[in-house]
Amino acid sequence: MTLQGLQNVLEANPRRFPRFVLPDGDYIPSHAHVTEVGHLVRNFIDCGGLTGKEEKVVLQTHVGNDADHRLRSDRFAKILRLGNQVIPSADLDVDVEYDCCVVAQYPIAKVTPDGEHLNLILQRGRTQCRARERREGGKASDCCASSAACC
Repeated sequence: MTLQGLQNVLEANPRRFPRFVLPDGDYIPSHAHVTEVGHLVRNFIDCGGLTGKEEKVVLQTHVGNDADHRLRSDRFAKILRLGNQVIPSADLDVDVEYDCCVVAQYPIAKVTPDGEHLNLILQRGRTQCRARERREGGKASDCCASSAACC
């Protein structure tokens, strides 16, 4: 989901409480704060020698001691608007960063209303082998079943 798409759905549902749904169906605790809106740029070279660049928006969540805190969609939208100062484009995809036992980033797959909640359905991110994808002319489903197959 893009930043603009997220902003639109939050503004269309100002009284709902966003709820981050992890890929396994668990939730990030409802009193989590969105503490940062960041612009992440990753410059890389792949195993085939091609350079590339990826950009995305990362929303950092933090679960503090304030268990009575509930972030409403209108406040969340306001936080995202503040992020416009550092985000070059609303067309960038959004990941949610969460620290439970390790810090992980989850792309937002979709957002669905559910009573008083607005469920932000998170999906697992995946690694990929761009060299193999180029060689096969498209997406490789099992890219690195063996590392030799990649490069």
